[in-house]
Amino acid sequence: MVVFPTAKINLGLHIHAKCADGFHHIETVFYPVYSFSDILEIVCTNKSDYFFQQSGISIENQDGINMVEKAYLLLQKNYNLPSVDMFLYKQIPVGAGLGGGSSDAAFALKLINRLFEINLSNGQLKEYAAELGSDCSFFIDNTPAIGTGRGDKLLPCSIPQLADKHIVIVTPDVFISTAEAYTCCRPMKRTASLLELISRPLQEWKELLVNDFEQTIFPLYPQLQKIKEDLYKRGAIYASLSGSGSSLYGIFDKNVNNDSIRN
Repeated sequence: MVVFPTAKINLGLHIHAKCADGFHHIETVFYPVYSFSDILEIVCTNKSDYFFQQSGISIENQDGINMVEKAYLLLQKNYNLPSVDMFLYKQIPVGAGLGGGSSDAAFALKLINRLFEINLSNGQLKEYAAELGSDCSFFIDNTPAIGTGRGDKLLPCSIPQLADKHIVIVTPDVFISTAEAYTCCRPMKRTASLLELISRPLQEWKELLVNDFEQTIFPLYPQLQKIKEDLYKRGAIYASLSGSGSSLYGIFDKNVNNDSIRN
């Protein structure tokens, strides 16, 4: 069985406070990009243990275990899962603010649930996903949502302004770890919620919708600010860093040639 774990972008990201446990209270809008995905296949086997193979973009897992494997092992603790072969073809860049690893894990949970007829509800899948990463739960429904808390508290939302728009994603050869991004960030108080701001006309987002990571990431990686400027020069209605970077995206009225944008 094959699935296609999609990327996401963040429409605005507000960092409200640093919590006692070291995590941060944020507010963001998760928006799925269905046209940009990895490829994940899981098949049953009669082997004594599971097998995992990854190709495409190279990944260096800190603990040597991929997020897809972690998803399988998490469910294995509570369900007597048969052995499987898992194949991941990686197309979503790592450390790029596009949620690729979280998406792989969430889609693995959903696929295993279907494959072995575990019959977990989406709510139960989200609970498992939250154990794997703060934004993993978003990819269970994989529809636009406001994320608060650590990004794991989700409220579905509608963004009709983007219905007929084209999203261009540019990912330079820069890796930004989430830990690095949060170490440098400065929490700020806001008078307007993101739910209010994304309800405004798309043409107003440039002045209203802010990703707080830009204030600290851009001075460290000035080439990222240059890409954002280039997106606007190419006609983007709105452009922003996605998550903690390093990818940036532009929202356009019509298709634009990615190769013509500096990266």
